[in-house]
Amino acid sequence: MPIVVQLDLMLARRKMRSRYLAAAVGITEVNISLLKSGKVKGVRFDTLERICEVLQCQPGDLLVYESQPPEST
Repeated sequence: MPIVVQLDLMLARRKMRSRYLAAAVGITEVNISLLKSGKVKGVRFDTLERICEVLQCQPGDLLVYESQPPEST
């Protein structure tokens, strides 16, 4: 998937646990875990806003586009 979620890196930089982030944002730890692993198809902007507020970061610090090589036929 070309969009990579780097939530785990930001949590490490902030020395914050997923449990604290989940409580501060108001979502479950399971959803934080799914975000960290990249197993989500989307994230609501209000959730992203709250995550950025708690982590004191920008959305671009959490989401990175990585291009994929073209498929050969």
